[in-house]
Amino acid sequence: MSDEKLSAVHSSTFKADDAHIEHANAGRDQEGRLALPPRMFTKEEEAKLYRKIDIKDPPLYDRGNIGNARLVGLEADLGMSGSQYAVALSVFFVTYCLFEIPSNLCLSRFRPSLWITLLTFSWGLVMTLMGVVQNYAGLVVCRLLLGATEAGLFPGVVLLLTFWYPRDLLQRRVALFFSAATLAGAFSGLLAYAIGFMDGVGNYRGWRWIFILEGLMTILAGVLAYFVMVDRPEQAGSWLTPEEKAYVIWRKESDGSSVGEAKHISWKYVKAAFSDFQCWCALGYYTGVLTALYGVGLFTPSLINSFGTWTRPQVQLLTVPVYLAACAYVLVTAVYADRLKTRFPFLLAAQLLCLVGFTINLTPAPVGVKFFGLILCAMGAYGGVPAMITWLTGNLSGQAKRGVGSALTLGLGSLGGVASSNIYRSADAPRYFLGHGVELGLTVLGICCSCLYAFLLTRANKAKEAEQARQDALPEHEKRVYTVKELQDLGDKAPEFVYTV
Repeated sequence: MSDEKLSAVHSSTFKADDAHIEHANAGRDQEGRLALPPRMFTKEEEAKLYRKIDIKDPPLYDRGNIGNARLVGLEADLGMSGSQYAVALSVFFVTYCLFEIPSNLCLSRFRPSLWITLLTFSWGLVMTLMGVVQNYAGLVVCRLLLGATEAGLFPGVVLLLTFWYPRDLLQRRVALFFSAATLAGAFSGLLAYAIGFMDGVGNYRGWRWIFILEGLMTILAGVLAYFVMVDRPEQAGSWLTPEEKAYVIWRKESDGSSVGEAKHISWKYVKAAFSDFQCWCALGYYTGVLTALYGVGLFTPSLINSFGTWTRPQVQLLTVPVYLAACAYVLVTAVYADRLKTRFPFLLAAQLLCLVGFTINLTPAPVGVKFFGLILCAMGAYGGVPAMITWLTGNLSGQAKRGVGSALTLGLGSLGGVASSNIYRSADAPRYFLGHGVELGLTVLGICCSCLYAFLLTRANKAKEAEQARQDALPEHEKRVYTVKELQDLGDKAPEFVYTV
């Protein structure tokens, strides 16, 4: 829908609602529509402004270090079998799934910076404790707690970013945060290599130091986050001028709506998320991408180890180029996705990379080709996450609906991690037919669901445009008009809201 048609929708479908406007935010005209900020910024000024805001982004994190720890003696020291390792991986996703929606509701209810700081600190503390567990039961308990503390972190950070950035600037910011996690995976490999020489220090095995040191660094990141992050533009201090604050608030509030979006928590918005086709359609491609992500994140060291006869330190180092390639792909594609204001083509490209990568690893290809296939899998899995999360969150309007919808799909989609934890069995090495085969099948499912989602969104946009054309043809007294509250309650279902495809 063009800007001219969108303006027509704004003017023909809107009427004032005095009772609601009385409690509306500042920056509105007498009819309740969003008023222009005191000064409009040029493209160059806007880019400079958002670069300033980027400094306040949340800290990085790493979730795949248990794969490095496994390679340097975790199972043997705790007396674990291959199946017990899979269980220890799986239980993480149970609490991860259960706590995502409550965590996002807490983030919407309380100060986001405080909640994310608490999650990051708690997560780092649990990770540190994983370095001192003495048996399999202790590891399982820590993994359960790790899932609970990490559950709200990624969807919470994405929700926090939506408070600041309009849809056409969001993916690159999610990518910056997520690429930091990807770099953390590379750093984890380097750290694991270095820690290999710490074996025996303090009478601790090297794998324990992986958890302890990375856990302590995560705790430090959580503490720093509290002093860096700002909850919302209106709460920014002197580092943003009044003109800059007004512009950022207007830029976000006017993103797809002439009246802004609903900000309060209500059960009707929670129900709207559960009943929206977007969340359930997105769940299919979430599952495909996240299963691939967890397969790569948890088993890259083991997969590389199966390729040849390298030493353990060499395997740890070989994980680094896998994550570096993924990081570069995440950042480059996110920039172009925002620039072109589209999501589907980039998500599809990421899914096709996974398709090719897992197919290669199912064949009896040479070691070098399989390693290249693993890099393709990492690029697709990690590159697909910012596209998929910003595609859904950008098309859900209303902070409560967006928070619940993103947590719902990410939480249930993360159960794909249970599959990833159990399909790469030690008995299947070195070919891992079961693991690669399941990943391949779920990738195909994800491709089908993303294509269906794109089709449904395109159809919905055309239906809104057709309805607007019908309204334009009616006499003035017969046209359907909406109050501020009605438009906000409709959210992305409102006639003026255009879905991003």
